[in-house]
Amino acid sequence: MTGSNKHPDAPWRNFYGRIHGKTLNQAQKDYLQEDLDALSPGAVGWDVNPDRQPLDMAARFQGKPVWLEIGFGGGEHMVHMAGANPDVEMIGCEPFMNGVAMLLGKIRRLGTQNVSVYPGDARDLFDVLPDASVARAFLLYPDPWPKKRHHRRRFVTPEHLQPLARVLQPGAIFRVATDIPDYVRQTLTEVPRHGFEWLAESAQDWRQPWGDWISTRYEQKALREGRCPHYLTFRRLG
Repeated sequence: MTGSNKHPDAPWRNFYGRIHGKTLNQAQKDYLQEDLDALSPGAVGWDVNPDRQPLDMAARFQGKPVWLEIGFGGGEHMVHMAGANPDVEMIGCEPFMNGVAMLLGKIRRLGTQNVSVYPGDARDLFDVLPDASVARAFLLYPDPWPKKRHHRRRFVTPEHLQPLARVLQPGAIFRVATDIPDYVRQTLTEVPRHGFEWLAESAQDWRQPWGDWISTRYEQKALREGRCPHYLTFRRLG
């Protein structure tokens, strides 16, 4: 357990996930060195924006709708959605640098133009996103933290949901995918408490994937191991 911020003015935020995994190959190191800075959504880090000035979304994204993926893993969903929605700007947030390198490799190979990448804690990005600036958000197969004493580490807690609700526009869609039944329970309990409504009208609405869905490697692993994916769709009220 370490703090996610090092700047002396930054609040102490416990961060429990991994930042580094197996050693990166040379190509992945090159992606991080050569491509990452240009893909930044703006001044997010405490070292470059200690006053937490809101990002200039109009200057960066020219008025296009902005969609946010929280914890993009290897980035396959990010590049898929960016390619299918060229008039939308995607921001991806992921602290695990191996996943960031994987996404950068996909962006370079596909020539994807409408993706921005923040390689850090989503809470730091929330600090500088303006109110009601995001039109859609995705939380796909988040770390389940299965032990009960660790449930407070999950994303679907007030520490994350309150700022997420602030940055989402009224009517914005928030999609959650998970194969962990207890994560479903906590999501359905906590998310509506923060200004969202669950849009399911029948069991098929959470059993069937979204029409534009691409199955990720995490989902394929869940299916191989006999776990049932759940697809939860919420709408921001207001």
